[in-house]
Amino acid sequence: MNLTFTTEEQRFRAEVREFLADSLPDDIRKRVRLGRHLRADDHLRWQNILSRQGWLAANWPVEHGGPGWGPVQRHIFDEECAAAHAPTVVPFGVNMVAPVIMKFGTAEQQARYLPRILDNQDWWCQGYSEPGAGSDLASLNTRAVREDDHYIVNGQKTWTTLGQHANMLFCLVRTDPAAKKQAGISFLLIDMQTPGITVRPIVTLDGAHEVNEVFLDNVRVPVENRVGDEGQGWTCAKFLLTHERTGIAGLGHAKQALVHLKSLASRIQHRGKPLLEQPSFRQRVVKAEIELMALEVTNLRVIAAARDGGAPGAESSLLKVRGSELRQELSELTRRALGPAAVAFFPEFLYQDEPLDEAYAASAAASAQYFNRRKLSIYGGANEIQKGIVAKTILGM
Repeated sequence: MNLTFTTEEQRFRAEVREFLADSLPDDIRKRVRLGRHLRADDHLRWQNILSRQGWLAANWPVEHGGPGWGPVQRHIFDEECAAAHAPTVVPFGVNMVAPVIMKFGTAEQQARYLPRILDNQDWWCQGYSEPGAGSDLASLNTRAVREDDHYIVNGQKTWTTLGQHANMLFCLVRTDPAAKKQAGISFLLIDMQTPGITVRPIVTLDGAHEVNEVFLDNVRVPVENRVGDEGQGWTCAKFLLTHERTGIAGLGHAKQALVHLKSLASRIQHRGKPLLEQPSFRQRVVKAEIELMALEVTNLRVIAAARDGGAPGAESSLLKVRGSELRQELSELTRRALGPAAVAFFPEFLYQDEPLDEAYAASAAASAQYFNRRKLSIYGGANEIQKGIVAKTILGM
C-alpha cells in the first residue's frame, strides 16, 4: 500500500495553496486564526467563493456538480484549508444530507435539493439527537404519523448545530412504534419555515450560541420529503454517520493546533527558559506529536484503501476516537502553556471585530476552545460507543 503523494497530487496541493492565498478573505482568515466565532455571513461568503471555484462539494461526483475528487485530493484540500485558517464548510448540507440524497433519494429529490446545496440557497441542520436519545440514537421518540400525503411530526430534537441559521432540517422520526427500534425509523426532509417548528438556543460553556433545541408540534411534512422507504431511516442514518465520523477526526485542525502550541511554548518563558524546553511539558508535546503522526498514517491508510475502491467502515470510528482525544489534549496543553493568562475568559471577545493584541487574543480564545473541545468525544457518537464498534467489528470481541 503506497502512502506517499504522487507528483500529480503534490501539484494539486500547490494549486489549493495558491487558491487559498488569493481567495480567502483576510478578515475571515483572521477571525478563524484568533479563535473568534464566525457569523452566518462569514460562512456564506466563503462557501460562495468555494462554489464559484467548483470546490464547495469536495466529496461530490462530477455528475452531481462536484469536482470529482478522489479521497487523496479531498484529504489534501482539507489539510490545506486548516493550515490556511479557512473556515470549515458547514457540513450538514454538503457532506451529510447530500450523500444520503444521492444514494437513497429519488431523481426528483436529487434534482430539487442538490443544486440548492451547491448554490448555498439552503442551509441544512441535523435532527438526530433527542433529550433521551443521544448515544442510543435508535431510542428516539419523535413521532411521524401518516395522514394521506403528509406526515404529522411531533417531538423534540437537541444539540441542533447552527439551527438558528437553517431553513432546512433532515430528521430521523419514528414511523412505526410497534417495530423493533431500528426498523421503525424514517428519514424526512423538513422545511424549517413550516408552522409548528420552534428553535430555542442553548448557550454552551464557552459562551457560544452554536447549538439549539428544536421543537416540532403537529408539523406537516409531505410524504414526498421522505428519503428512502418508510422504515429505512436507520440505514440512511448509519450511512451518514460513517461519513461524519471520518471527518470528525479533524486531522488538519489538529496539525494546525500543534503548530500553534509549539509556537506559543517556544515564546513563553518558564524559569528562564522557553516552556518547550521544560522536560515535563516537552514530554507531553512530543507524545501528542507522535500520536498525531500515527493518526495521520492511519488516516492515509484509510484513504489509500478508499482510493483502491474500498469504503470507510469501523476504521472511521478509530479515526474519530483518536482524533477527538488528540484535539482535546492539544487544547489542554495550549491552556496550560498560557498559564494564568488563560484564566480570564470574556465570551464577548469572540464576537468582536475590533483589532486586539495577538498575545491577548491567544489567551482570550484558549479557555473558550478548551471548553468547546470537550464536546468532540461526545458528538457524532460518543467515544465509548465507537470503541464498542471497533471491538466488535475489527477485533471480533
